[in-house]
Formats: sequence, C-alpha cells, structure tokens
Amino acid sequence: MNRKSILAISVASIMLVSGPVLASRDHDSNDYYPAPVGDDDFRNPSPEKVELGKNLMFDKILSGNMNISCGTCHHALTDTGDGLSLPVGEGGVGLGVTRDTGSGADAVHERVPRNAPPVFNLGAHSFTVLFHDGRVEADPAFPSGCKTPAGGNLPDNLENVLACQAMFPVTSATEMAGQAGENSIADAAAAGNLAGPGGVWEQLAGRLQGIPEYVDMFKAAFPGDVVDASDITYAHAANAISAFEGVNWRADNSPFDRYLRGDKKAMSKNARKGMKLFYKGDGYGNSCAQCHSGSFQTDNAFHAIAMPQIGAGRGSNSPGKTGGHEDFGREQATGDPADTLKFRTPTLRNVALTAPYGHDGAYDTLRAVVEHHIDSVNALYNYDRSQAVLPSRDDLDALDFITMDDPDRVAFIADHNELPPLGYSDKDVDRIIDFLNALTDPSSIDLRSDLPRSVPSGLPLAE
Repeated sequence: MNRKSILAISVASIMLVSGPVLASRDHDSNDYYPAPVGDDDFRNPSPEKVELGKNLMFDKILSGNMNISCGTCHHALTDTGDGLSLPVGEGGVGLGVTRDTGSGADAVHERVPRNAPPVFNLGAHSFTVLFHDGRVEADPAFPSGCKTPAGGNLPDNLENVLACQAMFPVTSATEMAGQAGENSIADAAAAGNLAGPGGVWEQLAGRLQGIPEYVDMFKAAFPGDVVDASDITYAHAANAISAFEGVNWRADNSPFDRYLRGDKKAMSKNARKGMKLFYKGDGYGNSCAQCHSGSFQTDNAFHAIAMPQIGAGRGSNSPGKTGGHEDFGREQATGDPADTLKFRTPTLRNVALTAPYGHDGAYDTLRAVVEHHIDSVNALYNYDRSQAVLPSRDDLDALDFITMDDPDRVAFIADHNELPPLGYSDKDVDRIIDFLNALTDPSSIDLRSDLPRSVPSGLPLAE
C-alpha cells in the first residue's frame, strides 16, 4: 500500500469523527486565493532612518562585549537568518554555517535555544505578533504600544511592534549581552535592569551618544526629536533597526505576487497546481492554508504540530521530568496550559531561502518539513537527526537530543499535536514545493548591497 492510500485511510477515519472542514479540491473559485499586497500594506520610514538602521544592524557596538551584532544571526549573506538550526550567539566566531562556538573563556555557554527566524516582510502592518512564542505583540493598552516581557518598563516612543522586538536581543546573555561579570551591560541584564538608571538600554544609548557620526545620523533620522547627543535613546535605535528591516527586507515581487496582480503567466503550470493544492486542500477537508493563510501564508496564530525538539530547551518540563530541556512555546508567554507546545505560524515568503525550518530548526530541507506537516506524528517518531545543523562541541552535543532520546517526552509532544494527517500524494508534495519556490522574490536572492562597508563605531564587520 502506498503512502497516499495510507494517508487517505487516516484522513477518512478522522472525517468520520469530525467531518469535512473545507470544500473539496475540485472547487474552482478564486475566492480561496488572497488579495495582492502593495505599498499601503507596508510602513514607509524615511531613507535617513533606514540608513541609520542599516549601520546599527551590523554594528557590534550594541553587544555587551562588542563581539556580535544583530546581523550576525540575521545576516544579508544568509537570507536574514544564520543557516543554523540553533544560533551561536555571543562568544561564537564566524558567520552562518561556518560559525563555531568560540574558544577558551570567551566560548559560548549554550546554544541560543530557538532558531533565528528570517525577517522578510516584517515591515508589513499585518505582522503584529513576533518571536516564536509571541511574547512581543502589538497592544494599545500599553504606553509603548506593545505587550512584552518588560511590561510597563518599555519606552513609549517605539514606533511599531518590530521596533519593540528589537529592544530584546541586546538584553539576552546568550544572544548579545554576555555573561554577568564580563561587562556592565551583562551585569545590568543579569540583574533585570533594562530600563532603569544604568540599565541595558541606557548604557547602549550612552555608547551611541559618544560616537559623533552616529549623533549626526540620529539627528537626520529623528529631526526635532534628537537635537543633541543626550536625546538619543535605545528606543530610537530600535526604531531605526525596524525601519531598515522593514524596507530592505520587503519581499513582495515573487511570481506568486505577480500572479495575484494579474500576470497569469508569472507562475509555472506546476506552481499553479501546487497553489491550488495549498489553498484548496487535499480533497479530504484539510489544507495548508488553514494555518498558512492570507497573502503572507500565516494566520499569525499558534499551533502544536509535533515538531521534534532539539537543543537544550527553554526551561520547560513535561510531567515527571526535570532539567528544563523542553520548550513549551506559547505557554511560556501566556502561562496557559492550553498553549503548551504551540508556536507561531511562520510566514512562508522566501521560504526556499530560509532553511532550517521549525522553532528549533529541526528540518534542514524544504521537502522534509513539508512531509512533516503531512504526517506529523509519524515524522516526529521517525525524525532524521542528520537534519540538525549544529556546530559540534561535546558538552553541547550531549544536550542536543536529550528530549528526543526520552520516549516519554516524545510521546508528550505527540499527544499535543493538533495537525491531522493530510491526504497529499508524493506528486502533490512536488507541486506544493513548486508553489513554495514561487514565493521567492528575485530581489531577495542577492542581498549584498544591504551590508554597510564599515560602521561608525569603527568595529570590524567580519564575524
């Protein structure tokens, strides 16, 4: 019996319980497909703000030990990610898949516990929830306009949710701040002092205030608000970084976009077939678009899909377990057990460029992660560990599969799965992948021009 026959039986069994959800695949209405996006869907910051953000994005001056930039894990040469399953943060050496864990006293203490997500299209108004667990989200009830782990301590001059997000990597010991005792910013972060006198954000602003070229750039980017050096805050820096990301890493001219705008020849025949399968479903009441909906292929919601858990985890423990080697995702942001193991649905724009996939980068190929979605629990139990892209170090390697080595923990992940088996054949998968490739904006293939040749701090750009 082939895979489609097995999946059809599985899906038919589910339908006996729950009934069909969507129309069958022979429905030809274009109502399934989203509306095209345009300039009105995106923020439009000034060129001066974008240029300032470009420099700040790749300047190590924003890290505690001045040895890593925001761009190290979200680099133009690695498609706004880093190419690794789990990032190697502060203390590592190198860039992308060649980055190692550092050496001696400067070596990383742990892997960053979640995959560095790509940053494409986050300047669109529709992205209101960020991070894999959604711990930063737009919320007008807060003076800053965002609900975040900082609560009311977040500055109130942040311009959008992407700027709110940019406030936090600099506060993480593993990502950018460094370890307590190494520098004063790391000490402030370890003490939980983000916004107070001598806090992380104040110290970083002080560094920028002391660099004349940056002062001039802040004045140009924030006229009337920044009159002299003392007016510069880290919130201004976060606003500028979000401006750069939103403008330079906008990607809405893919074959799919051109098709939605009326060019019916923009996509290949196979890609159009894949689009139909993606949005209209597998013929048994389920489709990719039930979660990956809309023009950016995301519902901006949270789902548990039995993703294999690799790495040391993020402090969670399933019943009867200890060590904090699991990651409960959205529950860690909300405290609600109903959110256990749920993670934000990622956008699929430029997805062919942004491997590895999953909240922990468990899958290194597009086909592998698509096949996971088709039969997620079976894929979990048969996970191919060679998919993990992790620079080796004995003590870190010992923790990478501690969850997957524990049958109880794996069963816990499987028990929380929400994703039903999908009745797609191997040929259907080929077509869906053709469609996913048609989500690539050609302008995103070569991003070298997004890199500054030097930065005002004078620190080296080489990682």
